[in-house]
Amino acid sequence: MIRRAAAGIGMTSQRTRSRMVDRLREQGITEERVLTAMGSVPRHLFVEEALASRAYEDTALPIGFAQTISQPYVVARMIEALIKDVKTPGSVLEVGTGCGYQAAVLAQIFREVYSIERIKALLERARSNLLGLRLANLRLAHGDGHAGLEKAAPFQAIVVAAAAREVPEALVRQIAAGGRMILPLRASHRDAQRLVLIERSGRGLIESQLDPVRFVPMEAGRA
Repeated sequence: MIRRAAAGIGMTSQRTRSRMVDRLREQGITEERVLTAMGSVPRHLFVEEALASRAYEDTALPIGFAQTISQPYVVARMIEALIKDVKTPGSVLEVGTGCGYQAAVLAQIFREVYSIERIKALLERARSNLLGLRLANLRLAHGDGHAGLEKAAPFQAIVVAAAAREVPEALVRQIAAGGRMILPLRASHRDAQRLVLIERSGRGLIESQLDPVRFVPMEAGRA
């Protein structure tokens, strides 16, 4: 739930957010739109109060329901890959709303943001977290991420925040012409995961292997 921080805490979070952005630059994030968005969203409001002091560390943190908020570098890396050389980002679908943090960052960059979450109680928590930010371009939905959000498709970008065994075909169909999808894929024979970027070009789909990562598994159905 969004919490109204005291002035001292707010000043501290601004400083730690600034340090987080500096660290992202050092780690190779160069897209200014991403850095500005990461610097403007108060990440500490999306984790439990007991973990607020760790919110700007470059690590994933638990958010309940066996889910996590992704580490800042991974959030920045995925969004940067989606908007590279894109002058005006249009619509994006986020699969796995979680606590709502990444959706809030996306809403600073994209014209329209749709985010789908399979765990209803977690989605309601995200709604509460996001309420105070008043993001008019963000829409949340309860549903199976494997199916995407057909009624709002196609999307210029799709970002998946859970590791799938294979690329969901429904999501591929919802990528707009010239659009991109980024998701973590799990290797079938081991626990390794890697970010994969899929681009829909005039020649068809182009797939690129990016960084090794670690995400919670992508589950089917609603909960």
